[in-house]
Amino acid sequence: MRVALVLALAVSACAAAQPTDPEEAPADWAPATVFEALRPFYAHLDYEPPHAGEVLTLDPRQPLTRIAFGSCHDPEHEGMEILSRVAGDRPDVFIYTGDNVYGDTWTWDATLPELREAYAMLAATDHFQTLRSTTPLLATWDDHDYGMNDFGGGFPYKEFAETLFLDFWDIPENDARRTRPGIYASDVYGPEGQRTQIILLDTRYFRTDLARSPQRGEPGMERYVPTDDPDQNMLGDAQWAWLADQLQVPADLRLVVTSIQLHADGHGWEAWRTMPAERQRFYDLIGESGAEGVIIVSGDRHSSGLYVREDVIGYPLYEITSSSLNRSFHDENNEPGPHRIGEMYAPVNYGVIDVNWGERFVSLQIRDAEGAVVRHVEVALDSLRHR
Repeated sequence: MRVALVLALAVSACAAAQPTDPEEAPADWAPATVFEALRPFYAHLDYEPPHAGEVLTLDPRQPLTRIAFGSCHDPEHEGMEILSRVAGDRPDVFIYTGDNVYGDTWTWDATLPELREAYAMLAATDHFQTLRSTTPLLATWDDHDYGMNDFGGGFPYKEFAETLFLDFWDIPENDARRTRPGIYASDVYGPEGQRTQIILLDTRYFRTDLARSPQRGEPGMERYVPTDDPDQNMLGDAQWAWLADQLQVPADLRLVVTSIQLHADGHGWEAWRTMPAERQRFYDLIGESGAEGVIIVSGDRHSSGLYVREDVIGYPLYEITSSSLNRSFHDENNEPGPHRIGEMYAPVNYGVIDVNWGERFVSLQIRDAEGAVVRHVEVALDSLRHR
């Protein structure tokens, strides 16, 4: 009822007025989408935006030698100590890869009170403040900090969720994310020969609907199954074009961050496998771009793992999944993993990528709550080149 009332009021307001200025609106103006309908509502909404506090920025001139990351992180749960553990590792940067808070709008209130409250709780947490005050932070989102479990481009409140994201993470006013839909971003750090590009994808804002499982709960078909729908789209046309451009930017190591897993084929939850044509499009784009040094970073699964495919881009494409920071659902996870290196690790964890520029290799690591390395693989940078 609440969502229907909010939308009805917004549509009524928009039908009679320009989105932000009634005096300038054509008499016959009416919203074409729910997003247009809600814009005047948000334009006049009085609220206190949650804010992480002052976020440290990375010096683009300095080479990165330790990148930490993690996902699935709920400030309402116990176990936030892992953030102080991460800070103790002294990474050059920590990347929140999604589900950074759990603010699902179960009330369907267009003002997203659950999301705003979750952000406020995170900002007030001592361990988050420790991490924020010592370590530069980068972030993308997944469903639970986008606004609703498993939602994609059809989420009606996504424009306001984007505003909350940009404000919370202190994204500068001159940042490209302030001028276009979606929160995808990319930057390069370090001098020539030691350049690390970090590409943050947005797998929510533009994504079309997933195909629901005909056998919900069955192994490998828990929620979703692959679809051959020709209209499937994971990133949206604008982001796909942007990604193609980013892969042409000179870099020696490229970390492509996707909130959901790319390689995993052993489960029926959200993953790129649910859109086979889009996953192949991603592989083809990397291969045809000539981009080298690509490693995939992901989260979402409430379990971690290391993966590699040697059959998709002309050199081994590694993926490291870390999840979760404090929302582990089980001790171990034995789902099939045709592309996985070794066993998964399900207790709370975070990921670390150590880069040895002198000897030219990277170490992909999953670390437990105490900082011990529980899964790892070493990858020579020279092996990440087209054959």
